[in-house]
Amino acid sequence: MPHTQRQQVGSRVQCSPHLLPHLLLLLLSFAAQPGRAAIHIPPNYHISDLKRPPMITTQPESVTVFSVEDLVMRCEATGNPLPIFRWTKDGEEFDPGSDPELKMSELSGSSAFYTLSYTMDTLKQYQGKYVCYASNDLGTAVSHEAILNTDAPPSQQKEKKVNVKAEEGNSIVLKCNPPQSSMEPIIHWMDWGLHHIQLSERVVVGKDGNLYFAYLTTEDSRQDYTCNVQYLATRTILAKEPITLTVNPSNSVLRNRRPHMMRPTGSQSVYHALRGQTVELECIVQGLPTPKVSWLRKDGELSESRTVKDMHDRRLRFSNISESDGGEYQCMAENSQGKVTHTYIVTVEAAPYWTKEPVSQLYAPGETVRLDCQADGIPSPIISWTNNGNPLSATNKDSRLTLTNSGSLILKDVNFGDTAIYQCRASNKHGTIITNTNIYVIELPPQILTEDGNAYTFTEGQKALLECDTFGSPKPKVIWESSSTSSLLADPRINPLTNGGLEIMNVTHDDEGMYTCSVQNTNLSISVMLEVLNRTVIITPPQDLRLQPGKTAVFTCVSLVDTKLDPPLIQWRKNEQKLFQSHSDEKYTFDGPDLIIANVGPDDEAVYTCQVITKLDMAKASSTLTLCDRPDPPVLLQITDSKRRAVTLNWTPGDDNNSPVLEYLVEFEDQDLKDRGWEELKRVSGNKERASLPLWPYMSYRFRVIAINDVGQSDPSKPSEIHNTAAEAPDDNPEDVRSESTDPDTLVISWKEMDKRNFNGPDFKYRVLWRRVVGSGPTWNTNYTTASPFTVNDIGNFSAFDIKVQAVNGKGEGPEPDPVIGYSGEDVPLEAPMDVGVKLLNSTTITVAWAAVDRETVRGHLLGYKIYLNRIGSGGHHRGRRSHSLESTMVVETGANEEKRVISDLRPYSHYALVVTVFNSKGEGPPSETLPFKTPEGVPGSPTTFILDSQSETEITLHWTPPSQPNGVLIGYLLQYQQVVASDDSPMQVETIDDPKVTHLTLRGLDRHSHYRFYLRGRTSAGDGEPLMREGATTLDGGPPANISLSVGENSVNLSWVAKKRHRNVSFQIQYQKKNDGPVWKTSEKVNSSQSFYQLQGLTPGSHYRLRFIYSNTSFWEPTIDTTGTAVTEVQPSIATQGWFIGLVSAIVLLLLILLILCFIKRSKGGKYSVKDKEEGPMDSEARPMKDETFGEYRSLESDLEEKRTASQPSLGEESKLCSEDNLDFNGSSAITTELNMDESLASQFSRPSEGPEATHGMPDNSPLNPSAVSPATNGMPNSVTILD
Repeated sequence: MPHTQRQQVGSRVQCSPHLLPHLLLLLLSFAAQPGRAAIHIPPNYHISDLKRPPMITTQPESVTVFSVEDLVMRCEATGNPLPIFRWTKDGEEFDPGSDPELKMSELSGSSAFYTLSYTMDTLKQYQGKYVCYASNDLGTAVSHEAILNTDAPPSQQKEKKVNVKAEEGNSIVLKCNPPQSSMEPIIHWMDWGLHHIQLSERVVVGKDGNLYFAYLTTEDSRQDYTCNVQYLATRTILAKEPITLTVNPSNSVLRNRRPHMMRPTGSQSVYHALRGQTVELECIVQGLPTPKVSWLRKDGELSESRTVKDMHDRRLRFSNISESDGGEYQCMAENSQGKVTHTYIVTVEAAPYWTKEPVSQLYAPGETVRLDCQADGIPSPIISWTNNGNPLSATNKDSRLTLTNSGSLILKDVNFGDTAIYQCRASNKHGTIITNTNIYVIELPPQILTEDGNAYTFTEGQKALLECDTFGSPKPKVIWESSSTSSLLADPRINPLTNGGLEIMNVTHDDEGMYTCSVQNTNLSISVMLEVLNRTVIITPPQDLRLQPGKTAVFTCVSLVDTKLDPPLIQWRKNEQKLFQSHSDEKYTFDGPDLIIANVGPDDEAVYTCQVITKLDMAKASSTLTLCDRPDPPVLLQITDSKRRAVTLNWTPGDDNNSPVLEYLVEFEDQDLKDRGWEELKRVSGNKERASLPLWPYMSYRFRVIAINDVGQSDPSKPSEIHNTAAEAPDDNPEDVRSESTDPDTLVISWKEMDKRNFNGPDFKYRVLWRRVVGSGPTWNTNYTTASPFTVNDIGNFSAFDIKVQAVNGKGEGPEPDPVIGYSGEDVPLEAPMDVGVKLLNSTTITVAWAAVDRETVRGHLLGYKIYLNRIGSGGHHRGRRSHSLESTMVVETGANEEKRVISDLRPYSHYALVVTVFNSKGEGPPSETLPFKTPEGVPGSPTTFILDSQSETEITLHWTPPSQPNGVLIGYLLQYQQVVASDDSPMQVETIDDPKVTHLTLRGLDRHSHYRFYLRGRTSAGDGEPLMREGATTLDGGPPANISLSVGENSVNLSWVAKKRHRNVSFQIQYQKKNDGPVWKTSEKVNSSQSFYQLQGLTPGSHYRLRFIYSNTSFWEPTIDTTGTAVTEVQPSIATQGWFIGLVSAIVLLLLILLILCFIKRSKGGKYSVKDKEEGPMDSEARPMKDETFGEYRSLESDLEEKRTASQPSLGEESKLCSEDNLDFNGSSAITTELNMDESLASQFSRPSEGPEATHGMPDNSPLNPSAVSPATNGMPNSVTILD
């Protein structure tokens, strides 16, 4: 269609900036069509000039002329050469330029005409159907038909004023009667104030423009119902004569009326519409109360998307109606009195419209052209073809041309003379449409459009596409060759493409190499390089996860990518939708190969796909996240198959929540022992729904069931009903019957008390039986108890008894128990071991032997013997002192059947005292006779300390202290030392020291470059002791540090260096000089070379410094530095900064302050004269009486003492100018109030120095010099002085 053609032209201009404009427009008009043997000139094909057929870009438009200005017909087209235009009217040639009433305008690529007439009557002759033709050397394009009509604009008609009267409750129609016109009017009912009449379900406007009232009310009465008719095309609004409506009130109660159809009438209407139109169906009804209107489609479902209800549901509108909208529609009006319906039968027909348009193409000579033209409409349109505007029937003498029944045009073996523009027309009774299609037969030389030397990279298994785009007319033939393969086409994986490219399926590393593309019968060729990389694979795919809600899911995706590729992009998808990292709630987090999903919930159940994307390929793997949870508890517990000691419990499983139940746990609650809570009774597999439960007699049960899966346990089910079992005799007797007698002459019988559930009945107790093993015969002593233990008194020490305990309840006795042996209480042994002896094995080990005691004297179970070894002192101590110096005790326990024991870990060269006792569970017997013995000398322990000290580069002095455990008499030391080498085979040198008092030794002549390992041992007559080892080396001469690093700040510089190992510490100093400070150098404190760090402080920011590092009065490094920060500008000395000047100014300021204070005191006392003199003299401005409310009011001093003081003291300011008003005027201030609070000492200095303290104490309370007095006039404020200007 023409509109589509205009869009194509605009888009192709943007795509091909390198070609000439006429070529661009042509290429865009020839859109690609798959499967057609046509030519499409690519943008990079180089051609200097090319003709193009005409193409109409602006179609003439149909118009209804209401005024002379409306008659304009315009047609625009493009082409090369520029097209020539002509017109037809009603099928006849029409030349607007030859008509004197018309003006022709022909610009480049356009043709237009308009009228010169000033009256509408002359325009009627131009009514008709116009067609524009645009022609050049390549053919003629034909425009659509444009219909020109004339019509008079609507005008105001003279009308009579209408008065309408009606009774309340009746329905009525107010007529609008708009003027007749070809234009569709828009109706507005308004009042005199141009306000719209309020519309509602009761009052609506019909499509005919009338105003309909379903029923009237008295409020409807008014004189200005005005129908305003609007015509958009002529921009006019016509106001009809206002209608007066008078509604007479009803004298009776209004009667309700069933609905009645006002418009349309009857029960059925037929509506014809054209596809694409806007159609409105209307139902206007009357009735009381106002009926409700609803719409339905009788032959189908009413589409809410294709229909809109308007005018308070009185209209059903179809916008852009289609054939599927045809059918039966019913409106139903309903109120309380009844209902009425009306059926619309909607028939939709269609003007022709294209379903397939032929496409303009370039063709090479000899090709076959097929133009497919298909249209639809109701009724079905007729397809016809024209060539350059001429019907094909007149020119169809060529056997190469065929017209098919489907509307296609086929032209075989085209040549240059077949270049033309073909028009396809589709017509039915509703109209005609036309489309222009270019057949352009052209010959173009071949070109290879792909650049030479391109390199292509693919991964294994991909489909490799090597490009070799060619263009020419006729189409060039392409030949491919490879440097590695003699015949490419022999490989079934390799396919040449119609566009010249080469396709290699499932590419491998063997396909790598150089490929050449050439055009047959020309010297045109290019070469391309193919590189094949390893494909991207996922070596650790994400695994399926089953998680509990609220947990964190982690999917891991580890891939392997060819090293020549950039790191891949890992893209995660959820159900094929991209996932993005969350920043607000941190739901999704990407951490390397991991996808982390926090707080998983039901919305997170999905298939998660990991895509590893490189610039060449992509690998992906998927996994599933399934939410699983603890199972729901079982329900509907039932007890069945009750037996004496068993029942069957049945249940219904709950939801397993995506995790199969592994097992069920059956618990019970003993109703008599509820404090024990719920206890496990049995477990059954998860596929069972019942369990056979073993029970105890004489119990009251309730059961519950818990389901268990991989996630955890369900909540318990609701408890079952209570189940009781009958009482029976005990099944068992208590276990672990034993004697626990501790006190002599008693037998304590104990046992493990039975669980209450094993009582099996009421009145449960224990029967305790005992008898002596020897001499008592078969008679058993019996007693009953309810708890363990049971005690029998006055029974003798450590005697053997047969004992047993039997369970008994109200239903009977338990089984006969087997007796066990028990003993009465033990006592401590009576005798000590005899024949104790000691044998020395070495300096630290002895053997102790003794004779076994009589078992009767043990008076209990013999547990063994205890050997006490008391170390009294070393072998060098005097025996007389040894008995009083116990140093340590060793206790060794033996078994009951032992009569000797080897004891180690004794101290050599020590005195010991040994005793042996026998013991049972009650305690130890008396000790054996004390046996003293002495251990021989042993080798000494290692020296206590061992220190190396080097005074020179070849000497080391060794310092040590003797061993803390000499283990004998120390006779000297043994020193061994050797050089430390990698092979650890250097010779050992030995120094023997025979004097045990020596504690140091100096070794000389050592190698300054070597490290040494020293071993020092003590010596006794028993041999050499354990060595103490040290490693060390001599200390080298020290020197100042080297490679000092500087870190400069604002006020300091940090110095750091690496201290030299083994070197002696030396001191050096740093001198620093600030630029512009002259030759003055400042010197730091002494710095040790072993410090490794020093901070030089006190520098000035933003300054340049020279540093000198001094060692032994010699500089070994002189760097320069610049401190950071802003330099401080120094103030040059002036008189204002001199000390004497500051002191002088301070003294002057202090003197002035004292004089001012004196003046204030004088003025606060009203001057130094009596009140009487003041009253007699002229009134001074400073002492004028003030109003009561004025602060600082003058008051006289009533004290006689004050008068005396005033009279006896010379006036401080009567003659002096210092305290004059002029001098007290502080820069024109209106009033200054200065508070003066003085202590007694200050007051006395300014009053009467000759008087003592009592003078001040004798002042009246209101004295200004009394620090505690407050004048009544100050209202509680301190005394003040007011200075008035």
